[in-house]
Amino acid sequence: MRAIKDCFGHSVRLTDERLEHILEHVEMRGMAAEIERVLREPQLVRRSRSDEAVRLFYEFYAQTIVGGKWLCVVVKYVENDAFVVTAYLTDKPKAGEDLWPTK
Repeated sequence: MRAIKDCFGHSVRLTDERLEHILEHVEMRGMAAEIERVLREPQLVRRSRSDEAVRLFYEFYAQTIVGGKWLCVVVKYVENDAFVVTAYLTDKPKAGEDLWPTK
């Protein structure tokens, strides 16, 4: 298990099981270091519209094995804990309240 400080200063858990599951997807292979980097230095963070406790961390990559995509790292924050739920590549960020960069 890894603990990563996010851009807000919170410790986020990334379990071996979650990382293994994420990296099983062909397009995500080789992205483990990027998942950690996006938590520390995201281009954009939005609060999920479907779950107030979830934040979506985004970074755009011009070149992935499936073309230019956004890497989205999904983190759930609960009392005294935060953990990566999943990570995936997407065409565009989901709608939601912008939390980062702070204004």
